[in-house]
Amino acid sequence: MSALLALALGYLLGAVPWGLVLTRAAGLGDIRQIGSGNIGATNVLRTGNKGLAAATLALDIGKGAAALGLAQALWGGTAGLVAGFGAMLGHAFPVWLGFKGGKGVATGGGVLLAAAWWLGLGTAAVWLAVAVLTRLSSAASLAACLAAPVIALLAGRLDLALFAAGIAALVVWRHQDNIQRLLAGTEPRIGRKG
Repeated sequence: MSALLALALGYLLGAVPWGLVLTRAAGLGDIRQIGSGNIGATNVLRTGNKGLAAATLALDIGKGAAALGLAQALWGGTAGLVAGFGAMLGHAFPVWLGFKGGKGVATGGGVLLAAAWWLGLGTAAVWLAVAVLTRLSSAASLAACLAAPVIALLAGRLDLALFAAGIAALVVWRHQDNIQRLLAGTEPRIGRKG
């Protein structure tokens, strides 16, 4: 029962579409109508408003971390991981937006950070390095999520490696269009307006 409650809690927290909420509140309209159509921070950055993009990033990270932390405090460690994955599902498939949400990168980062700070920071370091080198958010996101299970394995944490692999699988699946554009050389660079 606690696992189901944790999953529901995580899903509801994850389903809050902060990018859409913030851009509408700022009078910038529907973020889904510009750039990639995504509700995440990278697409919010395409509005030209760096402050809103940073706020979206922080809130998306925060909802993943909050879901895991809250469920862990209420029902224990396993429930925390279930809630963390629930937050990923909520972000990717929010009921409020017809189950059409974001890619889950920032939310996944928050989940990994709450699960183990060193795993979250290691994954963020990979994202930052690839983003600086390529100026491609999707390439950085894919590299970071694929690195997460490896980082966990190197630390001797098979449990977290399996959990991170589940998160990576969801993120890679949500990036199918990006992968096609990366292969075609047409993926937009970070900071390009929509």
